[in-house]
Amino acid sequence: MIAKEILKNKFWIVEDQGVKFGTISLNDEQYILNTPTGTKFYHNETSLNNALDKKISWSDLEITETSSKEVHGYKTNCTPFNPMFDVKQKLPLFTKSDKSKSLYCAGYYIIQFDKGWVKSFCPKLITVERYTTKGPFRSEIEMRQELSRVNSK
Repeated sequence: MIAKEILKNKFWIVEDQGVKFGTISLNDEQYILNTPTGTKFYHNETSLNNALDKKISWSDLEITETSSKEVHGYKTNCTPFNPMFDVKQKLPLFTKSDKSKSLYCAGYYIIQFDKGWVKSFCPKLITVERYTTKGPFRSEIEMRQELSRVNSK
């Protein structure tokens, strides 16, 4: 388990293998663990670790803007959750929240609708599966070049 520090010596987000487990806050010299199953209080870090049956690795949260909005090298329009790569379709996928079931495709695409080709940034996976698409492209310039090419045919 990893506790990522949000407020210095006051508040942490606890993750277990990359999945949010709960939060820990430190008030009046006691640790408060909030999880979906409830809130528990501990007198020290050792009693907290013993209760969880796992050792917590305490770390500082590092925010890097470029990597936080990418999935496998493709840009996204928000901070991605549950990043994955569909090997069969060769698509970088993500969800927009931790519990969301809607999958989005990272990167730039062009999609052929009835009225013609249109550009799209981070479309839903279901849209990419239902229509003829080209992509993903790593940059908007690449996507525009392909859009020009298909429109000139």
